Amino acid sequence: MEPNSSNSMQPDHCLEITPMEVHKVVPPPHRSTVQKLKSRLKETFFPDDPLRQFKGQPLGKKWILAAQYFFPILQWGPNYSFKLFKSDIVSGLTIASLAIPQGISYAKLASLPPIVGLYSSFVPPLVYAVLGSSRDLAVGPVSIASLILGSMLKQEVSPTNDPLLFLQLAFSSTFFAGLFQASLGLLRLGFIIDFLSKATLIGFMAGAAIIVSLQQLKSLLGITHFTKQMELVPVLSSVFHNTNEVIVVMANSTDGILLPRVPSTGKTRCKLAMSMKKPKLFWVSAGAPLVSVILSTVLVFAFKAQRHGISVIGKLQEGLNPPSWNMLHFHGSYLGLVVKTGLVTGIISLTEGIAVGRTFAALKNYQVDGNKEMMAIGLMNVIGSATSCYVTTGAFSRSAVNHNAGAKTAVSNIIMSVTVMVTLLFLMPLFQYTPNVVLGAIIVTAVIGLIDIPAACQIWKIDKFDFVVMLCAFFGVIFVSVQDGLAIAVGISIFKILLQVTRPKTLVLGNIPGTDIFRNLHHYKEAMRIPGFLILSIEAPINFANTTYLKERILRWIDEYETEEDTKRQSSIHFLILDLSELILIFEPFPAIVDYFNTSSPNCNVLVLVNPVGEVLEKVQRADDVRDVMSPDALYLTIGEAVAALSSTMKGRSSSHV
Repeated sequence: MEPNSSNSMQPDHCLEITPMEVHKVVPPPHRSTVQKLKSRLKETFFPDDPLRQFKGQPLGKKWILAAQYFFPILQWGPNYSFKLFKSDIVSGLTIASLAIPQGISYAKLASLPPIVGLYSSFVPPLVYAVLGSSRDLAVGPVSIASLILGSMLKQEVSPTNDPLLFLQLAFSSTFFAGLFQASLGLLRLGFIIDFLSKATLIGFMAGAAIIVSLQQLKSLLGITHFTKQMELVPVLSSVFHNTNEVIVVMANSTDGILLPRVPSTGKTRCKLAMSMKKPKLFWVSAGAPLVSVILSTVLVFAFKAQRHGISVIGKLQEGLNPPSWNMLHFHGSYLGLVVKTGLVTGIISLTEGIAVGRTFAALKNYQVDGNKEMMAIGLMNVIGSATSCYVTTGAFSRSAVNHNAGAKTAVSNIIMSVTVMVTLLFLMPLFQYTPNVVLGAIIVTAVIGLIDIPAACQIWKIDKFDFVVMLCAFFGVIFVSVQDGLAIAVGISIFKILLQVTRPKTLVLGNIPGTDIFRNLHHYKEAMRIPGFLILSIEAPINFANTTYLKERILRWIDEYETEEDTKRQSSIHFLILDLSELILIFEPFPAIVDYFNTSSPNCNVLVLVNPVGEVLEKVQRADDVRDVMSPDALYLTIGEAVAALSSTMKGRSSSHV
């Protein structure tokens, strides 16, 4: 029931309306079915009208514009200057210092070899620099996609017992994720990701951040017999049932080797918070992970800490990305698994990448084409799957550093990629003694910022239902599973949409004295009813799913009106006016409502429609010609004109009866 439906019609006074000029409702210009279909498809799939730039251009210019549309680097590349390069090289080197330790850490989070994280920070940024439209997006592995990829694949394949198969499935999932992302952009179906509402994403990200952080307890506490499950209860149970391992590790570390653990995490968090509040200190959060890696590696090497129970990365393979196209699985018993994993990781990474790109584009006042971004991120992952990379997208932490470091173009991604390439070719032996505990600390500090408490409080203030959706996503992730928690939240969001469609809001309107303005009676206390009129506003499309509800709801409004009028001994209802100004679409069941009230409501003489838009008016008139359910004077431009004209009719009838 609507909030206003439980109240009685409170105003005790009625208002007389003075006559006014009545304007004729003009039908829309005639259009053929093909023209209507073309217009609808254009507004659905091409709201930005990407072909408008080609109009009136010579053939050669059209080819150039087409190349620039698909390859944005051709648009800004010819005007690139050394001044821009100086800014991009600083930002590129800065994000590289963050991308290298994060790439290694996120690969371990996905249960993949650490080297794959560096591979994924080399090829994808190069692809995005050519195809992407954002100047600030820094591309690479991200924590949430890594977590989902690893957790979904581990449900059927063990990364320790069968590491090669697990790696093959990861690359295959990346291929399907990229294929799905590119298809959304090519078919211009990006509105599908809008079903991941802000409330859903906030709850999901916060839950995933907690799950990711809990998984790092294995490295932070040195537990070897750690649970393979991701949920909150199994992880905490595993920690408390293996306290003996924690005690042994701490006992073996009394010489101070483990001292970098706590300080590195605490200091990094402080530096990250400092950088977020003061953008000029971007270099603090960017350099802290790399400094932690270098210091801890030096300490482990100097004290031979690996002999004292400190887990280290081990030897990493040198060289650039090996081809992996022959490792992709397009058949067999695991095809369903990789398709499902690719679909989920593709949606999440695509949503994150586009949201981050649009956020920084708004700060610099330029536009990011969502469909181009989908194709760029999708092709980036398709190519990455053939070059030993797993799912990548634009990461918020790296993009924030890139933005604050003064990035001007996507060349910063190229600089970062070249830096990673140098690391792959010459610096791999230096990471052999990097302790896993530092990688765990880097992950925790990266994901802790995903818990957005102020945004959650804002959602509580604005919409309690969205807050429930957010909580479902949050608790679903930490207590059930990452993918199930997301599915539950999306399902509830869709249920909310269906509820709004099948139970549209209806309002009773009254006139504000001295004006021709009509507003909700129970919102504007000064609004007054018009004798003999029941004026309703429908604030949702009428379709087959809500026709029955609307008939019953409007009939109840009539009954309530009649009951109140009998009590006050005033005039009964003569006209039912429906304000359709909020109604943008109407379907075939509408004539049933018209027919219902003209035949089944003896006290309601005429059903009047006010301010129908073109498509609504066209369908009403077409149905009227066939079924003859409306009188000729049942359409008006405004409520004021309808009330004035029909009041004159009522007075004329009263005079004739007298």
